[in-house]
Amino acid sequence: MAVRHQLIHRPPQAVWAVLADPTRYGEWVVGPSESTPLDAAWPEVGSRLRYTVRMGPWSTDGVTTVRHRERGKELELEASFKALGTARIFLQLRPWGEETLVICDEHPLRGIGATLHNSATETLLQLRHRGMLARLARIVEEEHQVIRRA
Repeated sequence: MAVRHQLIHRPPQAVWAVLADPTRYGEWVVGPSESTPLDAAWPEVGSRLRYTVRMGPWSTDGVTTVRHRERGKELELEASFKALGTARIFLQLRPWGEETLVICDEHPLRGIGATLHNSATETLLQLRHRGMLARLARIVEEEHQVIRRA
């Protein structure tokens, strides 16, 4: 399992505000270039968003479904990417003083991605998480700076 953590210099409610906005996934998740809610209730259990992954002239869509949610604390998703199968992504927010410790746990769940999962793909997930959590931290912390300046 690819587990990684990131300390974000903002309280959990600030981090949750970004996670709860389905249109922002393309900003902080490594891979998708854009995301669109398919259900108005995001991030309620069962709600979905569509995301697009672009690589040069090639693009494809996937769907992410909320499987578990504890508002402000936990968000568990199942990302479906056509022929590759699905992955489980669990984000946990823990108060850390005035900050938030975000723990991300992801692994292939179904399909060829799960069948071929090995130490090499685990390393790729770790690299993806490093970038993803750094982006999330930057977005949350920069929003705080903009609010403070206003």
